[in-house]
Amino acid sequence: MTTLTKPTIPFSEAPWISGLPSPYFKESHKKLREFVRRWTDQHLFPNAARLEESGKADPKIYAQAAKDGLLIPFALGAKIPRKLYDEFAEGIKLPAGIEPEEWDHFHDYVLCDELHRVGNGSAIMSMYGGLAYGAGPIVNFASKKLQERFLPDLLTGRKRIALAITEPKAGSNVANLSTTAELTPDGRHFIINGTKKWITNGVWSDYLTTAVRTSGKAGDSNGITFIIIPVRGPGSEGVELKQMKMTGSSASGTTFVDFDQVKVPRENVIGKEGEALKYIFYNFNHERMTIAIFANRYARVCLEDAIAHSIRREVFGKKLIENPVVRYEIGHMARQVESLQAWIEMLLYQQNNLTVEQANVLTGGQTAALKAHAGIVLENVCSGCTQLLGGLGLTRGGTGARIEQIWREVKAFTIPGGSASVMIDLAVRQQLKLIQSLAQEGRKSGSKL
Repeated sequence: MTTLTKPTIPFSEAPWISGLPSPYFKESHKKLREFVRRWTDQHLFPNAARLEESGKADPKIYAQAAKDGLLIPFALGAKIPRKLYDEFAEGIKLPAGIEPEEWDHFHDYVLCDELHRVGNGSAIMSMYGGLAYGAGPIVNFASKKLQERFLPDLLTGRKRIALAITEPKAGSNVANLSTTAELTPDGRHFIINGTKKWITNGVWSDYLTTAVRTSGKAGDSNGITFIIIPVRGPGSEGVELKQMKMTGSSASGTTFVDFDQVKVPRENVIGKEGEALKYIFYNFNHERMTIAIFANRYARVCLEDAIAHSIRREVFGKKLIENPVVRYEIGHMARQVESLQAWIEMLLYQQNNLTVEQANVLTGGQTAALKAHAGIVLENVCSGCTQLLGGLGLTRGGTGARIEQIWREVKAFTIPGGSASVMIDLAVRQQLKLIQSLAQEGRKSGSKL
């Protein structure tokens, strides 16, 4: 039986880590937790500040992640297809020796949660921010030929990929994208023109899984196609990548991409031409769930460091933690984090026992609300913890280093993946639609809802 490393600060870990009973976490989840915890301590904590300061990814860390099997789950998803693993992983073992058929949404959670304990987006997003979303369309919708061309290099870390959807004038409204792809007269290539913006890992990537318009005009939901575009080396002529300066997480490689008469083989199209919008929506649940997981761990990091400081710090002859007002503030933050934890685990269980298609319909609204709530909780907790640390919470390095870093990254949780206000509205609309659909099914079957 695996012995879990126990927390020394209250509210710094989920209840199951503290040894409380849980219906969700098994021995393999515990093994994975300890494996990723050690990996994070060894490879991310010592390098996080350097990565943030330099604004550059570290190829050695990426290669180590590939060697230790951490890239495979990010590429292949929360439920790893055994067939693709056997064909393309080239013998690389999954973390902690877990078999592909064992891997589930809770393993996915443990991996994401433990990596984010470092509390630094540069260390984490520079490693997998592109792969986690750029490989999915290839895994789920590409032809066998495309999978054979790209997946071996992606799973082993020899090449990198990112997802390129967002445009300067098309954020949450994906149908509004206007990057065009026009067929050459011989029908063998597309000529790509347009721009993409805020593309995570773009400058570190060899390929972009890119949403382009092959028919119709901006605003049309049809006519959008996924195509793999080389952005480095042969075939990348006409592609310009510019790293953007962002608030926090500087090594994530957020990129402005310009396509000027870029010639791409038609065989690089993923799935059916004109149907990329449904492919994009297919992964929204998973993306929003992972953002909620990240936010929850970041909130725990803030609490851990703020409570540890309150236990050590003496003010007017007594420890900060002895002040009822301080305990009141900590308690208010803790109740938000523990509630968020329970909601995450409940939805993970539901999605673990549904197909992706079923989960998109039945849990889409809840996941949108969860994503919004997670960002709001993180913002509240990080603000409160910064206040508790005073000047230390505004200082890069030292006691408040993780909290100060997270404060600069907070809006990366409330804006990307669907802004909080949009997500809350979507959640209500989705739930109304769902309840109406269930009522209609009930009437057809003659049962009562």
